[in-house]
Amino acid sequence: MSNLRFLVVDDAIFMRTVLKKMLSEEGFEVVGEAGNGIDAIQMAAKLKPDIVTLDITMPEMDGIKAVPEILKVSPDSKIIMCSALGQQAMVVDAIKKGAKDFIVKPFEKSRVLQAINNVMSR
Repeated sequence: MSNLRFLVVDDAIFMRTVLKKMLSEEGFEVVGEAGNGIDAIQMAAKLKPDIVTLDITMPEMDGIKAVPEILKVSPDSKIIMCSALGQQAMVVDAIKKGAKDFIVKPFEKSRVLQAINNVMSR
């Protein structure tokens, strides 16, 4: 499972850095990163990542709107939503649109790995 390829999407560079560090420490490959939903769709189309970690609240296009568009251009990608506390309704909306799991900020490595295992075992 360590050969999984990730696209990390968050408008906060700090959050992308934290997540990329966690993933690379586990032997995963981060093939790209984006700061909004529009860039995420373009990168998903080009990179076809195994897993996309997708922030909910971003400028230009939020994660909720990006979910179905990412799945159109990269149907095999699994999407894990990244949410702040109090965004449960938006997470449910994203899952209805095709996201497979979610993690809450600040990220706990054990929960990130659990979400990865969850989406890859489905």
